[in-house]
Amino acid sequence: MSAVQPAPVVSVKPVRLDAPGRGEDLLVRVSAPATGQDLPVIVFSHGFSSSLDGYRPLADYWAAHGFVVVQPTHLDSRTRALPAEDPRTPNIWRFRVEDLRHAIDRLDTLEAALPGLNGRVDHSRIAVAGHSWGAQSASMLLGARVVEADGSLGEDLTDARVSAGVLFALTGLGGADLSPFAAENFPFMSPNFDGLKAPALFVAGDQDNSMLSVRGPDWFTDAYRLSPGEKSLLTLFGAEHSLGGITDYDAKETTDESPERVALQQRLTTAYLRSALIPGDDSWTGTSDSPLGRVDSHE
Repeated sequence: MSAVQPAPVVSVKPVRLDAPGRGEDLLVRVSAPATGQDLPVIVFSHGFSSSLDGYRPLADYWAAHGFVVVQPTHLDSRTRALPAEDPRTPNIWRFRVEDLRHAIDRLDTLEAALPGLNGRVDHSRIAVAGHSWGAQSASMLLGARVVEADGSLGEDLTDARVSAGVLFALTGLGGADLSPFAAENFPFMSPNFDGLKAPALFVAGDQDNSMLSVRGPDWFTDAYRLSPGEKSLLTLFGAEHSLGGITDYDAKETTDESPERVALQQRLTTAYLRSALIPGDDSWTGTSDSPLGRVDSHE
């Protein structure tokens, strides 16, 4: 893959976006390289309870390598302390998707909020990314849909402005594959991937045994196997749900700390997104000769 020299990163937080119907403003962090023009955009959805301050190993690296990284804080963040009895709680999964769409809607505002960024962003080149619940949220903009209790498909929330995605530890099929705990508490965790046609790279750990499923780590590869179109899967050997520590530097929830695994994901996801968003870029080869993981692809 072709090398891109990292640039100094500048960021601003929180940028407040008014969000009628949400109950409170949407808080967003915006990071970008200090130099460069026609910068593509990555809108990132954090995992359960995290915030705009999380996932810096990814956000910092992407920004240093030529992307504008937009990180909203969802309502389930521990920084919001939303009580379980809040009437928004049952629909947080939907608010999450709307947060991502709202950030794209207000990209002009976000661009203007970071000094020196105005006029340097290419609004036609947008990708989404996310980890765990955030991966599910991001996948909805790429064409995944929720299967309702009666078996019908929920609303199609695909966003045509989004060209590609990188989905880390995306949860798999629902129904009988869910644990009793997940079935009771997360009824929306029942996806259909037939409409997930946009190009996407999935990242899964081969030791990611989740309390949400009665299956093993292969549950996190369902979207790769079942979605049509151009897809790639990075399987990380020995990785658990934190995938070596992408959630943050020295995060306490990391159970499988591996700077080497994180570095591999930084490099490969950057290469994938550059090739997906920048015409003529050949960074992504679709292969990996690393002993830390394997890349598979299908069309």
